[in-house]
Amino acid sequence: MTTLHLDETRRERLIASLQGFHMERFDEDISAFRAEQIVDFMLGSLGAQVYNQAVQDARAYMQLKLDDLDGEVHVVPEG
Repeated sequence: MTTLHLDETRRERLIASLQGFHMERFDEDISAFRAEQIVDFMLGSLGAQVYNQAVQDARAYMQLKLDDLDGEVHVVPEG
């Protein structure tokens, strides 16, 4: 299984967000190490599926736009 990799800034924000979420929901601190382990687990478990779904959603959106292209750019000849 391929794990997605985040750049350091996104990774740090995600870890901090997870820590904030845990405090808000469970009124309990979790260490940066523990949050990092959860992030790694989730990226490894779900990252590829989420990425693939996003690609499919973008592809479907673009296909709709391409299918409608004839209607958008069709020029009726004068005369």
